[in-house]
Amino acid sequence: MNQALRAAWLPLPLHEWQETQAGLQLRTQMVGKTRLALAPMQNHWWQTALYVTARGLGTSPMPYGSREVEIDFDFIDHVLLFRTSDGAVRTLPLRPQSVAEFFRDYMTVLRSLGIDIHIWPMPREVADPVPFPEDPGHSAYDREAIERFFQVLLQVDRVLKQFRSRFLGKSSPSHFWWGSFDISCTRFSGRRAPPHPGGIPNVADYVTREAYSHECISAGWWPGTPGGPLRDPAFYAYAYPEPAGCAEAPVRPSAARYDSAMREWILPHQDVIQTDDPDALVLEFLQATYDIAARLGSWRGDLERVNPS
Repeated sequence: MNQALRAAWLPLPLHEWQETQAGLQLRTQMVGKTRLALAPMQNHWWQTALYVTARGLGTSPMPYGSREVEIDFDFIDHVLLFRTSDGAVRTLPLRPQSVAEFFRDYMTVLRSLGIDIHIWPMPREVADPVPFPEDPGHSAYDREAIERFFQVLLQVDRVLKQFRSRFLGKSSPSHFWWGSFDISCTRFSGRRAPPHPGGIPNVADYVTREAYSHECISAGWWPGTPGGPLRDPAFYAYAYPEPAGCAEAPVRPSAARYDSAMREWILPHQDVIQTDDPDALVLEFLQATYDIAARLGSWRGDLERVNPS
């Protein structure tokens, strides 16, 4: 493996940036909720996700009347960059600052660009949510940790795109979900799925039912969750609906396992970065979990390229 690629896979233990991660998640939710307010509906809420860019995370252009607006997290210069199609540019520094202060400044910048929108100020998919304007905390901002997080996102996004290129059926982009704070790519069989049971904390049932309206096999990476079943970063994969036999099926590589509580396959980030070829290990995990779920779920056999790269 190219040594520069190998060196780009960095460690990111959650305990080293937990407070910064929690604050960044809330900031990405403000931007994500702006996408939700402006972008036309797409299947499975794809219009709300963020995308890895050459400098961080971005929205892609969003319509506002006859104009377009784009908002990017720049994790190199540590600014939130606003650009519109009529040439306006604004920046908001990314720095130690309470959520309430950042939200106030964020909405001020939008108004200065002539963008008048309402976004629901309650965070989603986090424990003990506090409305953005009322949150005096989550002020940590560790620039070095953010830069390491960005480097990890670059590598994960690159490998997910390579994996996506093997599939001929309907597939999502590699995109970043600001609610759950993870990056993923999802494949679809083309068949409708049974209604999702819902019940995810701080997520309306209609949201998950739209997200899982059709049979899918999804894989991605997330940085871990304080107090959650996985505290440190890991790759994951799962199927909805989950066919019988997934828990018992042997999975590759040897570092991977099936988590019965989460009903997902897990590959710890730490195991990935310790191998000589992280790309190959992740691709093996992505392919192996897809093969299991597709076989047990009786997906068609002509959805993949014969000679994938």
